[in-house]
Amino acid sequence: MGKTAKKGLSLARRLYTSRTLGLTLGLLCVGAAMYPLDPAPWVWALMLFNGILWPHLAYQWARRSERPYHAEYRNLLVDAFLGGFWVAAMQFNPLPSAVTLSMMTMNNVALGGLRFLLLGAVAQVLGLGVGLLVFSPAFIAQTSPLQLYACLPLLVLYPLALGWICFRQATTLGRHKRELLALSRTDSLTGLLNHGAWKDQLEVEYLRCQRQQQGGAIALIDIDHFKSINDTYGHVAGDIVLRQLSKMLKQNLRATDVAGRYGGDEFCVILPDMPLSSAAAAMEALRDRFVTLGYEQSPALKVSLSIGLAAFNPAHAEATLWLNDADQALYEAKTTGRNRVICRTGGKPSRQLLDSV
Repeated sequence: MGKTAKKGLSLARRLYTSRTLGLTLGLLCVGAAMYPLDPAPWVWALMLFNGILWPHLAYQWARRSERPYHAEYRNLLVDAFLGGFWVAAMQFNPLPSAVTLSMMTMNNVALGGLRFLLLGAVAQVLGLGVGLLVFSPAFIAQTSPLQLYACLPLLVLYPLALGWICFRQATTLGRHKRELLALSRTDSLTGLLNHGAWKDQLEVEYLRCQRQQQGGAIALIDIDHFKSINDTYGHVAGDIVLRQLSKMLKQNLRATDVAGRYGGDEFCVILPDMPLSSAAAAMEALRDRFVTLGYEQSPALKVSLSIGLAAFNPAHAEATLWLNDADQALYEAKTTGRNRVICRTGGKPSRQLLDSV
């Protein structure tokens, strides 16, 4: 309910601006059409109320409503009803009538699509019917030059204002969409790509390597004995370790490298156009730096990494086989003592870089 109310208040503020401008300019248009008809004082009073007071009253009505969003749609139907009423009052003067109805219709389409267009049309017809009951049915076939010039500000300025409002709304929605997309692809704790987003990037890199016949490497990184860290020092300390590793990855990887959190205490890195030997050296440096880190909240805590590396293999039919090679290398790193880097090339493990305690 809170989000709906906030959305409704935002809509009310946008419509307050456009309604104030549109009805002020509309007052000129309708007033010029009504003046030759010598209407009664109450008609002038109603015109002034509709053109000057109603925008402020409508805004306050919506702002104080429990459901501002629905209140603004009700206000738009009132606008449409009054638009139809003034068309009958102007005795269907062609240009002022067309301008009045089209501006109201523009609002309804912009804010409610086809459904609200139809509802607004019904409200306009009802207003037209009431206007015919109040005023003697008549038809003025010509628009005077004065009435033409009185309609021009509404014709020029109001669509410009409405277009600007719609543009700003579209820009805001586009930004929110990009932000939501980024959030859907990002691990909230570490700020790295999440499992699905990283695997998408792995597929892209695999296809690039196949297409360009260029190699690269991927690394799977596991925090040794992470469950014990959580059990001994608490989950807060575990989260600090995860964030520390993600920070170190961001600081030490190249701009072209892609890091992600594969799940739990396992991280993953794509290293494009990097020979396996260079990738192994980079991962060994990362492992070496990480094991020396201290943790202010838990001074006794020392954490090591097990890392599995795999080079791109053109013989693999799909990216998951490349990932499987890295997973096998990581498994061997964990089962042969942890705190080490194991490389896998051509499907065979290579213990080039072992632990350095």
